Formats: sequence, C-alpha cells, structure tokens
Amino acid sequence: MSLPVPDSDALAASHALQNLIAAEIARHDGAISFARFMELALYAPGLGYYTGGAAKLGAAGDFVTAPEISSLFGAALAQVAAPLMAQSAPAILEFGAGTGKLARDVLTALAADGVPVASYAIMELSGELRARQQEALKDFPQVRWLDDFPAAFDGVVLANEVLDAMPVALVRKDAGLWRELTVTVEEGEFAWLPRVPDAALAAQIARQIPDADLLPDGYLTEVHPVACGFIGSLARMLGTGKGAAILLDYGFPAHEFYLDQRMGGTLMCHYRHHAHPEPFYLPGLQDITAHVDFTAMALAAQDAGLDVLAYMNQASFLLGAGIGELLLRHDPSDPMRYLPQSKALQKLVSPAEMGELFKVLVVGRGVALPEALARADRSHRL
Repeated sequence: MSLPVPDSDALAASHALQNLIAAEIARHDGAISFARFMELALYAPGLGYYTGGAAKLGAAGDFVTAPEISSLFGAALAQVAAPLMAQSAPAILEFGAGTGKLARDVLTALAADGVPVASYAIMELSGELRARQQEALKDFPQVRWLDDFPAAFDGVVLANEVLDAMPVALVRKDAGLWRELTVTVEEGEFAWLPRVPDAALAAQIARQIPDADLLPDGYLTEVHPVACGFIGSLARMLGTGKGAAILLDYGFPAHEFYLDQRMGGTLMCHYRHHAHPEPFYLPGLQDITAHVDFTAMALAAQDAGLDVLAYMNQASFLLGAGIGELLLRHDPSDPMRYLPQSKALQKLVSPAEMGELFKVLVVGRGVALPEALARADRSHRL
C-alpha cells in the first residue's frame, strides 16, 4: 500500500497500542476476537483511534461526514426533530457528535424556528473530539456531555455514522461450516486464526445472515452483536416513555448485504483520506469500519420493544425532511452563496454520492414521523 507516512510520535503511539493488544492476546491463550481487536484499536484509553489525540475529521483527518459538507444537513434533521420533540420532550441526545457541527446546526435551526430545546446531551468517547465540541458549542448553555447512557430519556436521539464504528465479528465459511476469524500473533505480527464460534456468535450468525447455508465456501463477512446490543441499550433508555432514535449510516438491508458477490465482506479502513482493507495496519492511527446490516438493527429494535418507524435511503429522508425548501432560503440570484449550498445538497442526495449508500433507520416508541417521511418509508425492504 502507498499511504502517507506518519510522524515519529504517531508511530510510537501505534507501537504502544500494538504492544497492548499483543499482551491482551497473550493473556487470552494466544487469540482474541476481531471485535475485541477492533475495540482496542479504536477505543483503548489514550491510544485508540477515537481516544487518542489525532484529528479525525476534515481536511487534516481521515474522512468527511455529512454535517461537515453543509449546514443544510443539520437544518433538515432539525425539521424532523421538532415534531418528534413536540410529541415527547424538548431534549436531544447525540452519540458521536464529531466536531460538534451537527449539534450546532441543529440547535441553530431550531432556535431560528422558535423551537425550544431544554437539553442537548452528547456522548463522545474521543477526548480530542469532545474538546472540539466544547469549543464549537460554547454559546449553547443547554449542551452537556455524558459518560454513559442516562437511566431514562424522552426526546430525540441522533446517531450519524456511529453504528459503522462499532466492533464487528468476522466470520468465514470453510468447508460448509462458519468459523470466527480471531486475531493472534505470529512472528511478531498480527495474524488471523479461525476457530469454532461460541454459542452466542453462532446464534448471531443464524439470526443475521439469510440463506447462510447457500453462501459459498470462502465467504467472509461481518456480523454485528455490539451494534445490536447498542440498539437494546437505546430501548432500555427510552423505557416506557416517548421518543425516537434517528440512525444514519452507510449499509444495506440483509438481502443486499449478504450477496454472493460480496465475498470479502465490507470491512474498510480509513487513513488520512485513503481507504484500504488492512485492519492490522498501524492500529490506533486509522479508522476501522464496516457497513451496517439495517435488517439486523431493525430486528434488534423490535426484539427490545421499539417500533420501526421508518427506513429509507438518505436522499429520501433529506428530501422528505424539506432540505430542498431549506436550500431555497438561499437566494438563487446570489450565486456566491447559493451555488456552494446547491452543490453540497447534490452530494448529500445524489445516488452517485451519499444519497443511496447512506440509509436512515428511525426507531422509537409513542411518536409518529411527519407525513412526508412516513410516505417515504421503505421498511418493507428490510
């Protein structure tokens, strides 16, 4: 691979994390699950990708998210959050708030429309990103940061590109049987070690992969027990109250996720705006993600007692939320202001850009979506 060379401090941090992971492997009889490897690579205190100090987002980071593209994205989400809060409570909880731009855009749009937000809570694991959020949101006194799920919550939950960063289990079909790919150390390097999945993972495979017996030998894919557990935690937090969670991410329903031609799965790494498939490359310095199985997320929500309110691609969601009308608040006769926003909107909704790959799943209890979004629902495709 031809990738940018990290500086000496970054290399030292990665080597420290590699030693930590190797010690973990040694303590567990020479192998750990890939989910545990991914958890350490992303979230090990002070060394993981999201818990270290390097910039993650923007030109200096590794990727750009929808809120960074245009404030229209946050304004459109505000258009959906307002009627949901009217049915529940004037509160928003955002997971993984990035630079804080989405929170700022949502709060700014709601304030402009006269919609009160009594509380905007953020759960953020990255110290570097939390610091950026605190600076970006210093003018919004209702914003606070949490270290864990609240015991109970009514209102609107936002999670943009959160599920894809949750650790996944890697499984491969060998001689007609599913094997879990675990991580070991061979000659000082991380390496794969197949093993028989335990009962919990075997049940997850059976639950998540349709027609698993028909897939060919050598088929490698991911299953998502951690993300499913996160959905269960959301359900417990919402309890018997009222509210909805809006989950935006890239992924597919199960019948599109587990296709014969997707033999190598969807696992992908991002390092300084370069995408590649090697998760063992410089742990701690690169993001590791997998596409989301939205059918599994919807089933987890239903299993936990939540309603699946809607599922659709990002283009349908944003258009149903009124992003086109929001664009027209910029005067088309002023090309210096209008054209950059128009171009950004195109990137957000075009099928060739983010409009089709990114999906939106809305789950909740005791609330209903605005009619325009209810009409766009494609949850039957899950």
